Amino acid sequence: MLASGTIPGAPPLRGGSWMAAEVVRLRSVGVRFDRSMLLRDIDWTARSDESWVIIGPNGAGKTTLLQVAATLLKPTHGTVEVLGESLQHADIADLRTRIGLSSAVIADQVPQQEKVIDLVLTAAYGILGRDVEDYDSDDVTRAVELLDALGCAHLIRRRFVSLSEGERKRVQIARSLMADPELLLLDEPAAGLDLGGREDLLHGISGLLRDPRSPVMVMVTHHVEEIADGFTHALLMRKGGVVAAGPLPDVFTERNLSRTFGLPLQLERRATRWSARVVS
Repeated sequence: MLASGTIPGAPPLRGGSWMAAEVVRLRSVGVRFDRSMLLRDIDWTARSDESWVIIGPNGAGKTTLLQVAATLLKPTHGTVEVLGESLQHADIADLRTRIGLSSAVIADQVPQQEKVIDLVLTAAYGILGRDVEDYDSDDVTRAVELLDALGCAHLIRRRFVSLSEGERKRVQIARSLMADPELLLLDEPAAGLDLGGREDLLHGISGLLRDPRSPVMVMVTHHVEEIADGFTHALLMRKGGVVAAGPLPDVFTERNLSRTFGLPLQLERRATRWSARVVS
């Protein structure tokens, strides 16, 4: 977990000229694959003083939406702006260096022999698999500090494939922070973790959310129990569309969650955490 709640070497991104700047802006966005509409008429804006959780059932379009925000997927129609750049005109390769992404898709592509330290270092070049690149001492120091901040310093020489699921999740977040991103996208970071691993990870995410130097964070999840303390806004999705979006306390209602999951749900909040169960 984040030992100190800070990101080593990260520049301030919230406040000053960044206050309330639009970080992600989607207008009438749709994504079609074959005959299926994965996203339909999405309007969504995330600003620099906000942190968002995207929640909904399987097949809701959450990961597709995150791929659009990560510039990995161009919409079939509508307009997308990320970090002030229109996807239609931006240098996508350059724009992607400003975005951190932690996703199972990336984890599945890591070479079998890749060591943890090299996996984090290669994020500086936007590649997977260390080859002949030269990394200076500042890069190595930053990679080590990020791994240490996420409780992974002891894993530096281990192969990524040998790690537990919880260790992999934390290493991926360290990698996603390596290039000082302005936008951090987490795709189901707690998926597959046991209770202890999940709570450890959520503690670390809360530390990032509290740090004013952190990038703007957007996290996808299926479960309200996985919403760490510190998220300010929520986007609820069902069947490729938006059910509700806005400040988390306004959006998180039993009516909205029941519509999102197609079940009568009872929602409860204790301290800073949420839980939901089906009304019997």
